[in-house]
Amino acid sequence: MDYKNKKISVIGLGKTGLSCVDFLLKKQADVRVIDTRTNPSGVAQLAKNVPLHTGGLNQDWLLQSDMIVISPGLAVKTPEIQTALRCGVEVVGDIELFCREANALNKPIIAITGSNGKSTVTTLVTEMAKADGLKVGMGGNIGIPALSLLEQDYDLYVLELSSFQLETTYSLKAKAATVLNVTEDHMNRYTNLEDYRQAKLRIYANCHTAIVNAQDPLSKEDGQQSVQVQLSFGEDNADYQLKSENGRLYLMAEGEILLPCDEMKLVGRHNYMNALAATALAQAAGVKTHGILTALRTFTGLEHRFQLVHHADGIRWINDSKATNVGSTVAALTGLHLEGRLHLLLGGDGKGADFSELAELINKPEIFCYCFGQDGRQLAVLSAQSQLFDTMEQAIEALRPSLKNGDMVLLSPACASLDQFVSFEKRGEEFTRLAQLSR
Repeated sequence: MDYKNKKISVIGLGKTGLSCVDFLLKKQADVRVIDTRTNPSGVAQLAKNVPLHTGGLNQDWLLQSDMIVISPGLAVKTPEIQTALRCGVEVVGDIELFCREANALNKPIIAITGSNGKSTVTTLVTEMAKADGLKVGMGGNIGIPALSLLEQDYDLYVLELSSFQLETTYSLKAKAATVLNVTEDHMNRYTNLEDYRQAKLRIYANCHTAIVNAQDPLSKEDGQQSVQVQLSFGEDNADYQLKSENGRLYLMAEGEILLPCDEMKLVGRHNYMNALAATALAQAAGVKTHGILTALRTFTGLEHRFQLVHHADGIRWINDSKATNVGSTVAALTGLHLEGRLHLLLGGDGKGADFSELAELINKPEIFCYCFGQDGRQLAVLSAQSQLFDTMEQAIEALRPSLKNGDMVLLSPACASLDQFVSFEKRGEEFTRLAQLSR
């Protein structure tokens, strides 16, 4: 697309905003930047000749624009954006800019979204393709902004996409795409669960092969997305299946044994589901079986995602800080193998979520809950074996004296971290530090 001399307002600095500015300047667009923060990060990296407005949205600039490139952190429903749309201004996100370029280059895209597991699946698919000898660009909602991937010549792009990014994406034509699952999240931004789901389902629009979760009806395309092929993954009657035979679990690919699960570094039923989804996506994009098996046998998972961070005196400390919503914690608890008792750390900013789904899973004699943070009180009432604390550190200090051989301490908080930490990573790092004090 020709952006030359087009008046384009980029909303939001940071890595993604700066990647948009750099891309558009190379296209000789007339770029302005708006950031609602008074002192946004990234100002020092912004080209000196690019006008910058901070501390709010500049309605005049927006209405003068030919195009607005909106940060995924700002809702399209924002009144100033709605006014611009009514006046005929095009509103897109960085993923839309990327897709237009990738389509022109005729480069295949694997696109991944879901409430839980998308970073693990995105990284695993990337490792599968790399093991097959392909040059792969991974980015989007993970790691590198998508537009920055265009600076190198890749054989394949693997994108993790959030619902926020998909809201402003119209030209995605993925070779293979998946909605891994849909559970309540970001209810402070969406009207209801269906509103959130519809944003996720945009990933299937005009894709060749949709990979859907047979266990989750909400992940299935609803006939409006022009999908050519649909395949499924799950535990029963799926194209890619988790199956138990003679006491062993196997990954099955379209009726054939792919790999025994005990040959993988990943553990846990939710991770076996992630492996099935990754396998289906990779095969749909033409990745050969050798590369898929190599990655399945060697991939150890991502930090802060059900990660064993300390093991001493028979006690396992598991960092699942990335569990920032109820569905993630449900996935961690479902099918969990315990040798002793579970000491579960819950709490943070619940983003308006309904926690009631957890009650059945945590009301068991072997599970003790330690709740903290902004929504700790709402979580504590779900179980008779709950205690309430102000901070995670206080909770860990309280549970530490009761630990015995065979116990597990699991941080799977079902909440975002921003009430007390700058990120889920920092929360996980603090949990790891506190866990290792038990030496």
